[in-house]
Amino acid sequence: MEMLRDIKSMTLAELKEAFSGAGLPAYRAGQVFSWLGRGVESFEEMTNLPRALRDSLKDNYYISVAALEKKQVSRYDNTVKYLFRLNDGERVESVLMQYHYGLSQCISTQVGCRMGCTFCATGQSGFSRNLTASEMLAQIQAAQKDAGERVSHLVLMGMGEPLDNYDNVLRFLRLVSAEEGLNLGMRHISLSTCGLVDQIARLAEERLQLTLSISLHAPNDEIRSRTMPVNRRWGVDELLRACRDYAKKTGRRISFEYAMIAGVNDSEACARELAAKLKGMLCHVNLIPVNDVTGSGYRRSSAGQLERFSKALQSRGIPVTVRRTLGSDIDASCGQLRRRHEKEANCIDSVQ
Repeated sequence: MEMLRDIKSMTLAELKEAFSGAGLPAYRAGQVFSWLGRGVESFEEMTNLPRALRDSLKDNYYISVAALEKKQVSRYDNTVKYLFRLNDGERVESVLMQYHYGLSQCISTQVGCRMGCTFCATGQSGFSRNLTASEMLAQIQAAQKDAGERVSHLVLMGMGEPLDNYDNVLRFLRLVSAEEGLNLGMRHISLSTCGLVDQIARLAEERLQLTLSISLHAPNDEIRSRTMPVNRRWGVDELLRACRDYAKKTGRRISFEYAMIAGVNDSEACARELAAKLKGMLCHVNLIPVNDVTGSGYRRSSAGQLERFSKALQSRGIPVTVRRTLGSDIDASCGQLRRRHEKEANCIDSVQ
């Protein structure tokens, strides 16, 4: 039996080619692409297509969906945490945040993660598989449907390492920015990586106008290798050289994410070392109070230490902000809701 094809991961050009091969006019491909961009979940919803064509599509293709399995809404800032179930039963998380400029969504790019960062809840659950481009699109469409409002900004910083799923992520970026699709501008998209230097170099050659965010979290190899295994493959200095090259090729400012962990990476000596290494680079540092992840043993830095670290960077010419903590009452750090859901399901199974 021939496997069904993932139609929502296809570009408009690919759809036109496939339809042409089946003797169908190009405008039919445009109609289907438009329906898929609107987030339909079945071919039956494509009401301007002939019945015979809808039946043929159903026999040859499938539509990826992200079914809402669980939803949490923060009482403090209306941040929404979603747990979505995919076609094969796997689950991923996504977060929808409200800002003055509109809705920003953080989406997942993998089911789990291979990177093993010690402060991350996702990595503690292991890795299952990569997400397809259509499964990334489906998360946005499901959130928009639930919110009744268009998502205007996008962050690839949920479950998974985007550059460990490079080809699918790049396809997703092409689809989500297509004028005939969701038409989300690249300048409204941020992609976060823990520092896969070889893939950063590949991405630089694409000359995309998105924002590259680097999960740095330490100024030197000694600290970073303890918390982020990827650093044993590519050290801090090699990573920063790749970032300088990326900024030069794209003209885009690099955003460095720095989770402030009490007694680990938040000393003023760390701030001075970080400032020295970033000097002269087109960049910005985003300080993040570390999330309380069960089992990590990490505590977030005090407000006073955050302020001292920030001032130490600013006084040395490094632009810096302290990230506003959203969804603190709903485990808005990706990976936490999925882990708790699986534990609860296992507990239910064990007593049945």
